Formats: sequence, structure tokens, C-alpha cells
Amino acid sequence: MAMVLSQQGRFRQWLSRLGLATREHIAWALYDWANSAFATTIMAAVLPIYYSTVAAADLPPNIASAYWGYTTAAALALIAFFSPILGAVADYMGAKKRFLALFVAVGALFSALLALVGQGDWLLASLIFIVANVAFAGANIFYDALLPSIASEEVIDRVSAAGYALGYLGGGLLLLLNVAWILQPSLFGIPDTTTATRLAFVSVGLWWALFSVPLFRYVPEPTRRLAHDEPVRGNPIKLGWARLLRTAREISKYRQLLLFLVAFWLYGDGIGTIIKMATIYGTEIGIGQSDLISALVLTQFAGIPFTFAFGWLASRLGTKRAIAVGLLVYTLISIGGFFMEKAWHFWVLALAVATVQGGTQALSRSLFSLMVPRSLASEFFGFFSVFAKFAGVLGPFLFGLIASLAGTSRLSILSLIVFFLGGLVVLAFVDVDEGHRVALEVDAHYHPAA
Repeated sequence: MAMVLSQQGRFRQWLSRLGLATREHIAWALYDWANSAFATTIMAAVLPIYYSTVAAADLPPNIASAYWGYTTAAALALIAFFSPILGAVADYMGAKKRFLALFVAVGALFSALLALVGQGDWLLASLIFIVANVAFAGANIFYDALLPSIASEEVIDRVSAAGYALGYLGGGLLLLLNVAWILQPSLFGIPDTTTATRLAFVSVGLWWALFSVPLFRYVPEPTRRLAHDEPVRGNPIKLGWARLLRTAREISKYRQLLLFLVAFWLYGDGIGTIIKMATIYGTEIGIGQSDLISALVLTQFAGIPFTFAFGWLASRLGTKRAIAVGLLVYTLISIGGFFMEKAWHFWVLALAVATVQGGTQALSRSLFSLMVPRSLASEFFGFFSVFAKFAGVLGPFLFGLIASLAGTSRLSILSLIVFFLGGLVVLAFVDVDEGHRVALEVDAHYHPAA
């Protein structure tokens, strides 16, 4: 009996070191496991190919690619416009979990509805994907906004990193299963590849919905907090707008938070460009599809331990310094990409990306959380979402522009150094302690709603 208790104690200590010390931490992190299925199977690996080869099969290849680009841009624009308003309304209503549940339900449903897309149905595919992608990004606003209410300053880095690590694992496991269906449908009793792909879309919806349940059961809704002069009743949309505009007028008091957002916009643009353009660049220089897909799977699973490791690194070096380490590695990756010629080079760089991708993003989320007033968490994570979305615009545009002017993408991949080093310089000027002090002062002027 004593041995069992001792083993249980060691297991709890191990979970605590990973950022999963409490039931609330585990339930919150499992949502990353749930929604990463959408990011891996639908956004990155399966739907883009299905869109090009099936949904837009009747269109010229360049037109199909252009329509996919417009589809992605439309989804990003919609969520960038609505996310701060949604965050302000959720803060006012004390309804982070209710909004999260709504977006999860819509996202899971429309992920499954992609199974209805057949040959030539590019418009239907675009419309369904836009709704699903908006729901995915919208849900993340409220998911991220729950983090400050369940994790103390001492453990927030590890909890955030645990979410990203579980996301890698969950998304990677379903992706492996989906790829097996698609490549060998007969082994699973599936008639053909097209049917297997449609079943993969359905599996994403089911996976997302099922593994979201622990969050709704075990993560409490943060107490609604209102300013002393803010009415308790009223039209939530109108009051959400008013609250957002008031925060915008007072944004100068959040100087350190704004400075961090500028840094994040810069280095986030570089990270996003590598994620979106890596396989296209690999194809351009002659690396085969099997190597590209296999390297993507490697990144997914290798990212798990390294993301946990970044949570540990932050506890030793500090969050800002740990992010800086990640940006220096990304700078070396960009330089390595310039010289890449063979498939094994791509594998090495994919592994290097895995070492820093999840950790850098997780620590960015937790650092932002420290400088955000808890009473305005959803609203500010709405702003964070806007910066994250627009961080995906300039990098790919610059990548394409340089490639078209130079006739090769080698200089494009090298140009990403500007984003990483620029973000590193701006990040150096962020005073996290000052930002945290301001957040605490703002919260001091709020009280729980009766």
C-alpha cells in the first residue's frame, strides 16, 4: 500500500513539473489536444490537397490555388474584425465558457460538413472552411482567456506549454490515423481515397467535440468583474462595443503590452511564414512529397518533449529570455534554409523547427497573460488574436515578392531573419514586471458583479 502511495506521489510530482498539477490544468490543456486535430488534418495536411484535386478539380491549378488563398484570407479577416468585440462581450457577460462552447459546436459541425464536398464543389468547400476556421480561431480567444484564471504566475508558463505539447500529440495521433486511411483505405474497409478523406473530416469534428468535454466539466467560469461605474444590465453587444472603445482610448497605459504585441507581430510573422511556406519551398527545390509529409509528422511528435522543455527553460531563464532563445534558433533555421539542397537537409530543419515552434508560441501566450488584466482577459486575447492573424500576412507576401523578383525562394527564406531579429530587438525593451504591475492596478479597480 505504501509503495502504491509513493508511486502516486511521484506521478503527481511528474505531472506538476509538466504543468499539469491540477484537474483544472489537465482539463484546460486537453482542449489543445482536441482542437489541434483541425489545425493538422484540415488546415495543414488534408484539406488543401483535397481542395485542389477534388473540390476545384475543374479549375486551372493556378486558379484553384488563388481561390484557396482568398478563402484563407477571408476567414482571417472575419476573425480579426470580430474577435475584440467578442472578447469584450464575453468579459461583460462573464460568458467565456458559453462562447467557447458555441464556437466549438460550430467548428466541429462544419469540420464534419466538409465530408459533403465533392468534385467541383470549390465554393461549398470555401464557405464551409471559412465558417469552421472562424470558429476555430474564435474558440481560441476564449480558451486562451481562461488561462490566467486557472494558473498562477509561478506555473503559467508550464501550463501554457503543456497545452501546446498535448496539442502536438493529439493532432499528430489523429493525423497519423487519417493519413493511414487515405493511403491504405482498403486496410480499414474504406472503398477509396476520396471516401477516406471525407471520413477524416468527420473524425476531426468528433475528436474536437469529444476531447473538449473535460474543459467544460472541470474548468470554472471566471467570476464576472465589472468596473465600478459600469452598469450590470444592458445590451451586451452595445456594452461590449463601449467597453472595447474605452479600452482603446486608454490603451496608452498598457505600454509594455503594446510593445510586446509589436514584437510578437514581427517574430510571429516569421514563424507563421515558415509554417505556411516550408512545404512549397521544399517542393520548389525538388524534395519529394513523401519526405515533406513525413517531416511534417516528425515535427508534430518531436515538438511534444521540446514544448514541455521550454516550460522548464522559462522557469530557469525567465519567459522573455526563453522566447529569445527560440528566436535565435529560428534565425539559424532561416540561414540553413538558404543552403538547403537535399531531403535530409529538410528533415534536419524540420527537427530544428520542432525544438522551438510550440515552446515559443506557448511562452508568448503565457507572457501576454501576465500583462493582461484578468477582468479584461477575453477582450485583450481578442486583440492578441488580431495580431496573430495579421502576423500571417506580411511574411508570406514578402516571401512571394522576393521569390518573384529574384527567381528563387532561397533569398525569401533568408529574408525571414528580419522578422526574427526585429522581434528579438523589440522584445528586449519589454518590461514584463511593469506590464504585470499595470495589469494588477487595473484589476484593483474592478469588483465581482453581484
